[in-house]
Amino acid sequence: MSTTEPPPLSDRMILEFERPIIDLEKKISDLRNLSTETVDFSAEIRKLEQKAKKLQKEVFADLSAQQKVQLARHPARPYMMDYVNLLMDDFVELHGDRGFRDDPAIVGGFAQFDEWEVLVLGHQKGRNTKDNVHRNFGMARPEGYRKATRLMRLASRFKRPIICFIDTPGAYPGLGAEERGQAEAIAKALQVMASLECPMISVVIGEGGSGGALALGVTDRILMLEYSVYSVISPEGCASILWRDPAKIAEAATQLKLTAPDLLELGICDEVVVEPAGGAHRNAALTAAKLRTALKKQLKELVDLPSGELIERRYQKFRKMGAFVETPQ
Repeated sequence: MSTTEPPPLSDRMILEFERPIIDLEKKISDLRNLSTETVDFSAEIRKLEQKAKKLQKEVFADLSAQQKVQLARHPARPYMMDYVNLLMDDFVELHGDRGFRDDPAIVGGFAQFDEWEVLVLGHQKGRNTKDNVHRNFGMARPEGYRKATRLMRLASRFKRPIICFIDTPGAYPGLGAEERGQAEAIAKALQVMASLECPMISVVIGEGGSGGALALGVTDRILMLEYSVYSVISPEGCASILWRDPAKIAEAATQLKLTAPDLLELGICDEVVVEPAGGAHRNAALTAAKLRTALKKQLKELVDLPSGELIERRYQKFRKMGAFVETPQ
């Protein structure tokens, strides 16, 4: 299956906080194009490159939670199939839930990842309007989750490790999806994942929104890219419900503790994969290389564990989440 590469950054794709960096890089590119044998701009180029590096370091060292949400949603960010093409060989896609239809918002199939034959599953967004309509903007319907459940059971039967890529604003809330049992399909996926007898790893590569993300997230290890987010609700939804004020979106993003460092500290995430300078969309190949290293390390720790121990550890992992302490009034 083919997928379009992350597109080059157009003006409409540039986030406000990264615009000064992009402008500097454009000046460097223009100077390089103007350089000739008789006119040498190498000294000016070096100065601008140092300035751009310093500026990028300063900007990305102090990103707010809402700015990280913007990066997680960046339209040029690598999607699930970009990572499949960069990390895996011999990918064979499998279709359909054997009940209603295929759902292109979730892609699944077997592939070769280094020494392991794995099942790879994930949400897939589109690069343009036509593709986004086809993929439903990465928002799966019940048949998508039933397809995922079917394929995970198949992988478990043959003891194949499972790698899930999470990147969705949430499950599709349309009337047809609700009529076909959206909540039941997600709940069944959670139940099945909790009992599978094979190693499972989830990677949040962009947005991890609500139950639509969790349906691929009940795994032995949860990895997050540095600028990905994982939350029960979007900052926009939270601001609307709690304050009924869109001006509170940035505050909601902070309060939700949805960034990778927050979730690592809270014990939800097991490892944060550092992204290249400027984010994954600036260098998809380097991001994939770092992700490969992390996945290999985690798989090596999981593949030799007995199935009973895998299931028990998975159970204990999720039982520990959401602990609270009561304080006297």
